Amino acid sequence: MIDLSPGQGWTQLGELLLALVLSAAIGLERGLRNKSAGLRTHTLVGVGAALFMLVSKYGFDNVPGQNVAFDPSRVAAQIVSGIGFIGGGLIFVRRDAVRGLTTAAVVWVTAAVGMAAGGGLPVLAVAVTAGHFLVVYGLSWLARSLPLGRFRRPDTHRVRLVYRDGRGALRRTLMECTGRGFVVSEVAVEREYLPDDSDLGRDERRDRDERPGRGRGNAVVTLVLEGTGSVPDLTGVLSELPDIVGVTVGTGTDDDSE
Repeated sequence: MIDLSPGQGWTQLGELLLALVLSAAIGLERGLRNKSAGLRTHTLVGVGAALFMLVSKYGFDNVPGQNVAFDPSRVAAQIVSGIGFIGGGLIFVRRDAVRGLTTAAVVWVTAAVGMAAGGGLPVLAVAVTAGHFLVVYGLSWLARSLPLGRFRRPDTHRVRLVYRDGRGALRRTLMECTGRGFVVSEVAVEREYLPDDSDLGRDERRDRDERPGRGRGNAVVTLVLEGTGSVPDLTGVLSELPDIVGVTVGTGTDDDSE
C-alpha cells in the first residue's frame, strides 16, 4: 500500500503541475522558432528539476539515524551541473558562426524555473518565466530598434552562387555586394565541372580548359556578407547578372549566436 507521507500530497502535485505549465510555455516558444530544443525537451527539464527538488526536500525523511545530516542544497547544485551537459550538447560551431547559445541558456533557465516551483517558490517561478518572454521578445525588438554602432551587430548572411567559371561573374558579384553596403568577410570557392567531365582526370580537365574556345564549367562560391543592405534586392540583382546560374541565401547567424 502506498504511504502518503509528507511530500506526496496535493501541494507537491501542484508544484509539479506549475513546473510543467511554465516549462511547457517556455518550450512552446522555442519550438515555434524551430530551435533544436523545443516543447518536449524544456517540459521534461522543468518537471525533472522540480521533482529533484521535491525528492531532496522530502525523500529522505525516513532514513534512520540521529547522526545522519542532510543538505538539500546539494541536490540543487547537482541539477545545475547536470543541465550544463544538456546545454553543451545544444551549442555547435559552423565555420565562424556559433549557434545554440540562447537555446542552451533557455534550457538552463527552464531548469531554474522547475527548481523554484519544486522548492515552494511559485512567485519566483512565474516571474522568471515572464522575464524569459520579456527577454526573447522585448530585447530582440529593442536591439533591432537601436541605431547602428557599438550597440548593434551587423546582420550576417551567407550567399551561395553557382556561376560559369572564367567569365568575370565573381568579380561583378563582389562589386555588387560592396556597392550595396555589404562587407564581404569570407569567400569560399569550389570548382564544379560539367557532367561530361566525369571521365576526365584533373590534368586532362586543366588542359582542356586552357584550349581556346573551351568552356570551364561551373563554380560554386559561398560569400559571408555583413551589413544592413537589402538582401532581397541584392539577390534579385545577382540573379540577373550574366553567367550567374543560381543564387541561394541563408543567415550566417541567428539569435542563438548571442
